[in-house]
Amino acid sequence: MKLDLVVENATIRTFDDDTPRASSIGILNGRVVGLDDDLRGVTSRDVIDAGGRAVFPGFIDAHCHTSWFGLSILEPSVEHCRSLDELYAALDEAAADRAGAAGDWLLVNGFDHTVVGGYPDLLAVDLVTGDTPVFLRHNSGHLAFVNSAALRRVGAVDARYPNPVGGEISRDEHGAPTGRVEETAQEIFQEQFRPRPLELLQRAVEVATRRYAAQGITSFTDAGIGGGWIGQSPVELAAYQRAAAAGSLAARAQVMPVLDALHGLAAHPDDGGGTGLDLGLHSGFGSELLSLGPAKVFLDGSLLGQTAAVSEPYCSHAGSGYFQDDPEQLRHTMARAYAAGWSLAVHAIGDRAIDLALDCLEELQQRGRPRTMPNRIEHASIVRPDQLSRIARAGLAVTPQASFFEHGGDAMTKSLGPRRTGWAYRVKSFLDSGVVVGGSSDRPVADGDPLRGMAAYVERLTAGGQLFGDPAERVTPREALALYTTGSAAACGLSASRGSLTPGKLADLVLLDEDPLATGAFDTSVALTITGGEITHQA
Repeated sequence: MKLDLVVENATIRTFDDDTPRASSIGILNGRVVGLDDDLRGVTSRDVIDAGGRAVFPGFIDAHCHTSWFGLSILEPSVEHCRSLDELYAALDEAAADRAGAAGDWLLVNGFDHTVVGGYPDLLAVDLVTGDTPVFLRHNSGHLAFVNSAALRRVGAVDARYPNPVGGEISRDEHGAPTGRVEETAQEIFQEQFRPRPLELLQRAVEVATRRYAAQGITSFTDAGIGGGWIGQSPVELAAYQRAAAAGSLAARAQVMPVLDALHGLAAHPDDGGGTGLDLGLHSGFGSELLSLGPAKVFLDGSLLGQTAAVSEPYCSHAGSGYFQDDPEQLRHTMARAYAAGWSLAVHAIGDRAIDLALDCLEELQQRGRPRTMPNRIEHASIVRPDQLSRIARAGLAVTPQASFFEHGGDAMTKSLGPRRTGWAYRVKSFLDSGVVVGGSSDRPVADGDPLRGMAAYVERLTAGGQLFGDPAERVTPREALALYTTGSAAACGLSASRGSLTPGKLADLVLLDEDPLATGAFDTSVALTITGGEITHQA
């Protein structure tokens, strides 16, 4: 037998307990076929000499926003701004060159009030953007800043303009809009420039996944497409399908349709009814390159925007966040999706939202058919001790993001206070309780480089150099690597095909210049990424 590829002279960390280490790996037809002694007497079309460098299973980002990330690369961004004056100058430049135009709207990404020193002044934004309606997206995705031209376009200048359920158009004490729009209120403005063109979305997916490959990511889950304030188009999946058909999808994609993208199905009464996609497609459908994950459900908002639903008010103001819909309506829509065969990935950040998520998922799992992929709580950011045991008993997967520690850790500590910060973004206690934890970034909300994400899980340091949360939640370098390999594979329901370098599984691997398990550090570089036996990145 002649193999397609052999990688030899390597320090291979398989993350397979039966054969944890090897020095050579053989690949045929996109799959791992053997290690070390299995390869004796076997020839190969191609051979890569790793020069003693470390090989790991390809990294898996279990929660990111790929088309949005790609758009943030292609369109104007204020991510580099470190003051409001710099932000105004960047908006002035963007308005002048119109690079981010969608129709007559100007779309700009990367705004973070904690970095530039607060929220913009509406008058100052109006002075540099004029009559061009502007939608300035906050890094969290849970809010945006719009100018007066945008407010006039939708009629929201009038103080009598109603807030939607689960959102708010911020106003001052006189009823005049401030420019800040939260959660579902964003859709009022997004309806003016969506759906985005498929050609643009395909380019966004392509440029994003090339960046993924350069960082050792071979699989990812796009956590919300096709609807709500997070989606770009009701046919967003087609952008992925086009990229896959063109051979330009540089990492394996699992996509979560937002619950809003599902609709009623006129199936036989014995089939359970519910809401889904046409033809009865549901979680698990697709190929090893492109497949459907759980349906995405938004229960609350964000900690940075202080719209996450917490059981006690934030320390910095009297609010305690809110749900994105009436809780009973959320229960109903989740139940209908579950009846149609969907696993559920429930965005729940505050502990009050996690209570609701647990109540719903526990009930659905007791009465529904077993799922091929686990139900999940996305972010699971503020988890009280009593909730930790419930999550474990229910067999739910979670995706807490360490990338938030540096990005927003200092601000979150101030808004939560010391007791709740100790419950924030748990990792070690999840693992010790037997909860499946997927490594993820929430990119472009925060840094998406998996190596830096792993370091953050180990160190838990904020931008100010302070320890974020409970020091007992730190993990070892091996545990951090496992989060982005076996952990993410399990959280995505994909352990049978990826997550470890086991014969029979997909030949997805990353070659690093240094071995973090030998050095104890993650300040290394990706030398090579291989997906399905094909090189997708080479430094």
